[in-house]
Amino acid sequence: MAAPISRTLPPPTAAPDAAAPRYTSALASLTVLFFMMGFITCLNDILIPYLKAIFSLSYTQANLINLCFFGAYLVMGIPAGKVVQRLGYKGGMLLGFLIGALGCFLFYPAAESRSYGLFLGALFVLATGVVLLQVAGNPYVAILGPPRSAPARLTLTQAFNSVGTTVAPLLGASLILANLPDLDTPAAAATIDVRAVQLPYLAIGGVLLLISVLLALLKLPRISHAAAEEEPGRHAWHYRHLVFGVVGIFAYVGGEVAIGSHIVSYLHLPDVLSLTPKAAGDKVAFYWGGAMVGRFVGAYLLSKFDPGRLLAFNAVGAVALVLLSISTTGEVAMWSLLAVGLMNSIMFATIFTLAVAGLGRHTEEASGLLNVGIVGGAVVPMLFGAVADASTLRWAFVLPIVCYLYIVWYGLRGHRPAAAASGSSFS
Repeated sequence: MAAPISRTLPPPTAAPDAAAPRYTSALASLTVLFFMMGFITCLNDILIPYLKAIFSLSYTQANLINLCFFGAYLVMGIPAGKVVQRLGYKGGMLLGFLIGALGCFLFYPAAESRSYGLFLGALFVLATGVVLLQVAGNPYVAILGPPRSAPARLTLTQAFNSVGTTVAPLLGASLILANLPDLDTPAAAATIDVRAVQLPYLAIGGVLLLISVLLALLKLPRISHAAAEEEPGRHAWHYRHLVFGVVGIFAYVGGEVAIGSHIVSYLHLPDVLSLTPKAAGDKVAFYWGGAMVGRFVGAYLLSKFDPGRLLAFNAVGAVALVLLSISTTGEVAMWSLLAVGLMNSIMFATIFTLAVAGLGRHTEEASGLLNVGIVGGAVVPMLFGAVADASTLRWAFVLPIVCYLYIVWYGLRGHRPAAAASGSSFS
């Protein structure tokens, strides 16, 4: 770990000019971290239809992929926060890359044995590494500069996360989904070569190891929080706006993943476009590409408009687009659903920064709690799959609508600290 810089965070108005180049260098290096997190996570959208075909899974069974991956946030989110408190932001990121690489390498024996259970285990290990990267990376970006610009700053770095989520479906569709036969053929599973996932994940594991070596050589500023007058025994979860923010992260990730994970199946429906898995997989890039464009634009808008109101505006847009998609067919149904990615763009960064605002030394603990909320990516898609199996895939999209409606409320009211709204907080 780099030698710590002995100082506390100054007030935004007193930040010295000399700090800017150091922060710029640190933020630039973190773009690689965010790119890889997005790339790895979005490959699940390709794995779900692939493994669904291999093992002849129902929608609910296929969503065990999301349950294992995003369930790691529930199991490991708080422990990861404690690890980051002990090792520091850089140490947490280093450990995250190494554990993520191990998870990628475990895909090789999983494919050799053609075992769905081993695939799920490998995904959980990989996700544990991503959890550490999230817990260390997000608050680090949020505190590297003035608090007022934190939403815009995190949205900008999250834009590079979206570059990863845009590239992953295109690459995954070419390397993985291109090997799928016609999904409507009953005997198709027997002809699929499951080893098509081995080389891509071995390559990703190698890249993660390389990044960890380069990160170890970088000297990143170590931030220590300024002392604040606080009540003894006070913890992050005592802050109402943080607790509501955890639910907001749950809702956002749940809605986003539920949609992204089922785009291929949705576009394959006869009353939508009857696209092949490869063609539908290519379209997934537009969903995540919209988020990428929106984050670059959002980084500017968040510096001009109130973050809470902008968050609510985007959530309303997401609700309108999902409703339009499930009530139409053909090209309109496809493009309106893909456009939800644009509305998703600023949500994670804005919810995160609003939730940790004013938490000071509780920031790392709060980050762990917020990352627990990412388990929404496991729970909501499982419920989505259950509804799709019990009724239709179209009806299942009601669940993301409910998620976005909560985000509308959080953006308008729920993010306000209790002290400012009512003079009290959770106890």
